[in-house]
Amino acid sequence: MTCALDTNVLIRYMVRDDIVQYALAERFIQSEKSNGQPAVVTLLVALESEWVLRRSYRYSKPEIVAVFAALLGARDVRIENEPVLERALLLWQQRSVNFANCLILANSLASGCDSMLTFDKRAAKLPDCYLLN
Repeated sequence: MTCALDTNVLIRYMVRDDIVQYALAERFIQSEKSNGQPAVVTLLVALESEWVLRRSYRYSKPEIVAVFAALLGARDVRIENEPVLERALLLWQQRSVNFANCLILANSLASGCDSMLTFDKRAAKLPDCYLLN
């Protein structure tokens, strides 16, 4: 049975600010890995984790990118639709837009859409994203 991680478990695993909860998360993740079923990080959890790291922990964009890069390189978890997260991070690094817009666009394109419409003028600066006016 494959198990997905909630945002609070992933945050404890990444940030390690609560040693007891980190140890529980670490033990579970390693147990899943050894059973051949790495724990799953969904795109929604990645989205929420970016927000938590930025708002609650005051991580900068480069710090958040580094945390996600380490997560993408980790062998003990599996990222849902990993190429979508990779593309969103690349877009986010290159532009002054919200991570959420980058993830929504990357997921939309991966889902077969040719473009994304938005009322957000900053988001409309993304490639394949158009302002609806």
